[in-house]
Amino acid sequence: MTQATLSVPNISCEHCEHTIKETLGALSGVGDVAVSIPEKTVSLQYDDAVVQMDDIKAALAEEEYPVEELH
Repeated sequence: MTQATLSVPNISCEHCEHTIKETLGALSGVGDVAVSIPEKTVSLQYDDAVVQMDDIKAALAEEEYPVEELH
């Protein structure tokens, strides 16, 4: 599993956290997802043989949570 932390500036509340976890959890190959509302970040584990970072970023953007940068 690959670990990544994404900067997602549109995170503002628990509804955002729920939506992001639900969206990423629906992607095959995505494991644990943690959302930090104060830091506006999403940390996740994913299997890059199953899902690519571009797919993860696209799924978030589709829900109006564009990724600003990768750490």
